[in-house]
Amino acid sequence: MTTTQPATSAFALTPEQRAWCARLRALGAERLAPSAAGGEAGRVNRPLLRELGELGLLARAVPAEPPWRRVSALDLCLLRESLAYSCPEAETALALQGLGAGPVADAGTAEQRARWLPAVAAGRAVAAFALSEPEAGSDAAALQLRAEPEPGGTGASGDTGRSGGTGGWRLTGTKTWISNAPWADFYTVFARTGEAPGSRGVTAFLVPADRPGLSGEPLDMLAPHALGTLTFDAVRVTRADLLGEPGDGFRIAMRTLNLFRPSVGAFAVGMAQAALDASLEHAGQRPAFGGVLRDLQAVSHQLAEMATRTEAARLLVYAAASAYDSGGGSGGDVALRAAMAKLLATETAQYVVDAAVQLHGAAALQRGHLLEHLYREVRAPRIYEGASEVQRSVIAKELYKELSKEVRHP
Repeated sequence: MTTTQPATSAFALTPEQRAWCARLRALGAERLAPSAAGGEAGRVNRPLLRELGELGLLARAVPAEPPWRRVSALDLCLLRESLAYSCPEAETALALQGLGAGPVADAGTAEQRARWLPAVAAGRAVAAFALSEPEAGSDAAALQLRAEPEPGGTGASGDTGRSGGTGGWRLTGTKTWISNAPWADFYTVFARTGEAPGSRGVTAFLVPADRPGLSGEPLDMLAPHALGTLTFDAVRVTRADLLGEPGDGFRIAMRTLNLFRPSVGAFAVGMAQAALDASLEHAGQRPAFGGVLRDLQAVSHQLAEMATRTEAARLLVYAAASAYDSGGGSGGDVALRAAMAKLLATETAQYVVDAAVQLHGAAALQRGHLLEHLYREVRAPRIYEGASEVQRSVIAKELYKELSKEVRHP
């Protein structure tokens, strides 16, 4: 596998890519699923992370060595889709490592990268992306975690450089719905330093989990994942903990999300494909009305609809990832394509899994059934990393932005 792919691969994967995906699905079922099953529900599974590291899979989501090259969005999508098909727990563990370390790879210093990225890619350190708050979920720019300057430190009116001075900030407030909390080894934390109102007053910090004043509690979720609330009680950070510059935090967060949003769609596509394949097998074997289920036109048409929607979502995800890669992670339509891909794929997966449950009947509602598991897993992606409603707002905003450009430059 190369680290970048031609744009045409969005519509026709190469034989090499298809073979890699098949190997990943096999690895998920044969190597990773047993490790996933051995973990404690709702907690970070460190043995699973170490196995992902040993297999070299985490290095596909986290730059593992200098010069810390940007990961390929398409590779990330293929990886997440394939693992989601056979082992959603491994997929989620990998994705959260990439998301948590993403701001470090994007904006970290040489020292921060060398300290944390190899450990994350090896599965030795657990990363977490700490953006959401009790009153700032969908409206991420409204976050309220305060970064108050210490005397002689860096404030809204002070020196905003990394060097010089010995002061810092004190972080005070709460983060919630944070994946891998409270068990992560470090958090990429977004706090308000106040250089400007709204999103322009947000700064990113790398905060090790052992900082005095930082504590956390786990949350009990419908689909049991490592998810928790963090409390910052005057947690001290310094210039050495900055990711980027003061006031750049929101842009750093959005750049990370623009990389990972299409791959959330890929995660959803992987689950949709697993539900579709289970339904095809079930419909071909289940006796019904003198034949099997697939002989019923209503069932065959339902399967056709499920397959068509899944493939449409897959192609939009691949196209968004290819656009990200071909533009070097930037470009006028990256945010638009990422939002479209996440929206369509996650909504499609919800439809496909629900339809699969209906086709299987009561058996699919039994604890331990593949579809019972997928039914719980598939709901969250429509909310996290930007809810479906937020994606629609992003899409509309980007469309009107393009329209205004055309009006100015006919």
